[in-house]
Amino acid sequence: MREALSRLFSKRAAWAWLLLEPAVHLAFMVFIFTVIRVRHVGGIDTALWLMVGMLGFFLFRRTGTQGANAIGANRTLFTYRQVKPVDTVLVRVVLEGLVMLMVAVLILSAAGLLGLSSLPSDPLAVMEATVGLWLLGVGFGLVVSVLKELVAEVDNILDMVMKPMYLLSGVIVPLSAIPYPYREWLMYNPVAHGLEALRLGFAPYYHATPELSMPYLYGWALGLLFFGLLLQARFARKLTTQ
Repeated sequence: MREALSRLFSKRAAWAWLLLEPAVHLAFMVFIFTVIRVRHVGGIDTALWLMVGMLGFFLFRRTGTQGANAIGANRTLFTYRQVKPVDTVLVRVVLEGLVMLMVAVLILSAAGLLGLSSLPSDPLAVMEATVGLWLLGVGFGLVVSVLKELVAEVDNILDMVMKPMYLLSGVIVPLSAIPYPYREWLMYNPVAHGLEALRLGFAPYYHATPELSMPYLYGWALGLLFFGLLLQARFARKLTTQ
């Protein structure tokens, strides 16, 4: 409850910005693609392609960054013995997953009202990709939340990694259009697999990259989760006393 109130009402109209950020990004990119007269990407409508990609990427990024900042933002709670550093991370990532779920439902519903076919063709595939991206963000948050407390320079590295991820994950650039072997290099990024799978779940005729692999996405997600929980257990005392 504390985290939810802080996330939604800590600043003026904070709840509105949660919705406006992806909506403004989407509107801007749809405008750009409309100006250059790109009506379809990978065989599906450009607006749907952008919408699904951005929502999936924001799910991963927001979950990861909120989890990564959880320990530093809740340090005063560690005076209570029952509160552990990992608790603050888990609460934040669960809250962020629920918030992004509501944001996605609102944006997709608005798109449907505007005449865009926004219902998934394969709900189970969409759920699988969504959970995979969220778990990847959870694992990322668990790992980075510890590293940030141990090494101050991790913040700078995090900024360097997250900024190009927007492009390298195929959010606004169709990876299927990138020639081999460069596409194969980009598909080492697990987020790209999640976004491609998410789009394929909304449109079965979408021309996804042949390198798409859900086991690869879940392998990364579970690996980060295990490593993150291991770090949380190993440095729990140090995190509470810093």
